[in-house]
Amino acid sequence: MYFIGIDLGTSGLRAILVDRFGSFVASSESNYEVSNPNPGWSEQNPESWINACKLVFHDLRDNFPKEVSKLKSIGVAGHMHGAVLLNNLHAPVRPCILWNDTRSYKEAQSLDNLSKVRDISGNIIFPGFTAPKLLWVKNNEPDIFKQIKTVVLPASYLNTWLIGTPVADMSDSAGTSWLDVKLRKWSEYLVVSSDMHLEQMPKLVEGNQIAGQIRTELASELGFPKDVIVVGGAGDNAAAACGVGAIKEGDGLVSLGTSGVLLVSRDQCKPYPDAAVHTFCHAIPEKWYQMGVILSATDSLNWLSKISGKTAAELDNLLPNEPTGPANERFFPYLSGERTPLNDAHIRAGFSGLGQTSDLTKLTQCVMEGVSFALRDCLEAIKKTGASPSSLLAIGGGSSSQFWLQTISNTLNIDLEKPKSGEFGAALGAARLAIAAIIKEPIEEIMTKPEIERKIIPNPKYVDLYLAAYEAYKKGHIYLRGLQ
Repeated sequence: MYFIGIDLGTSGLRAILVDRFGSFVASSESNYEVSNPNPGWSEQNPESWINACKLVFHDLRDNFPKEVSKLKSIGVAGHMHGAVLLNNLHAPVRPCILWNDTRSYKEAQSLDNLSKVRDISGNIIFPGFTAPKLLWVKNNEPDIFKQIKTVVLPASYLNTWLIGTPVADMSDSAGTSWLDVKLRKWSEYLVVSSDMHLEQMPKLVEGNQIAGQIRTELASELGFPKDVIVVGGAGDNAAAACGVGAIKEGDGLVSLGTSGVLLVSRDQCKPYPDAAVHTFCHAIPEKWYQMGVILSATDSLNWLSKISGKTAAELDNLLPNEPTGPANERFFPYLSGERTPLNDAHIRAGFSGLGQTSDLTKLTQCVMEGVSFALRDCLEAIKKTGASPSSLLAIGGGSSSQFWLQTISNTLNIDLEKPKSGEFGAALGAARLAIAAIIKEPIEEIMTKPEIERKIIPNPKYVDLYLAAYEAYKKGHIYLRGLQ
């Protein structure tokens, strides 16, 4: 038996083929573009996802026909919060408004001010979430708003294409601001608050439950067996947690991608929206996760790379393997605003403490430290919910930097575990959800943790110095806001 996991990313789609044990067999990728028609806008054509999906499916079928002939199920993970507006033929009536689109900040504020919204949804209503996007469409594109039969998320749109009916999973749907996160069902109060109707919401399933069977004509077109099933799937962060086995209470990860994520799995739903902590359903039943999100993690280093003419790897090579204490300079990584804990779409980044000796090496160090301090903000916010992780798995492109990982460990005062290079993350998490729908084994035996390459522990010589630097860093946003 074989299974496919899909990671529908912002810049491209990746599919992996695995066996019943989740062991990697093959992968295929296809990229597409993001459109930014106005400042703060971020859109994508959903048809480009389908085209990319067909390309990777055909690639896997052509190169691994024997394995694909034994395909049993497919799981889809995707970037969260996007708004795909479908008509009665399940066709998009406009481009998808993506997670990093901030045009609906006024609508988000109006929804967030309503009574009970945070209590039911478990979260602040951010401009990037789905609900305020629909209010924006109503206010600015009323003719399009009238055509909406169903609203789905990006991963759910692929599910809809695969099985012919709109189905969404709990983890992805928790990022819409329409889901009662504790009860794991659509909230009529929240839906109506966006001038929508419950009938416009897709059917809900858990991530490892069967959403439906692949359409017969599509199976024939793709060369897949006709009895392939599609599972609920997951939002990308929940899928990444499944991919690294972060499913038990206190299991956590820190992801250094374009944005930064500090995620902790929870056995109970304990929202803390006032600190901009995200509380979402996990991709498996009766589990939740909480996370702090910073909007510019490796994006901060990539920004420095662009203006310095050095690659990110070249910047990293300027630094030693082991930090010897924080820099005198500070960097505040608010290049695109900030979520946890500031909830400020308008704040922007800044440096402080620059002097005649502040060279590119020092700027690289303080950029990495600024991201690390922002992740400490996330950890402190999550701790207020009662979570207390003893260690975190370190994933994402930035985790290749030994200096950065040691800085984060010193700053958080927590152990980090760096997995061996191999297949883990959102695509594997989606594949594991597909496996769990077929293989009736305990979920813990399917979603195991990866083999660890090395463990990074806080250096006791410097922990207090990083704490003092963090305390100074926390005051910076007050002055940056005052400069607007």
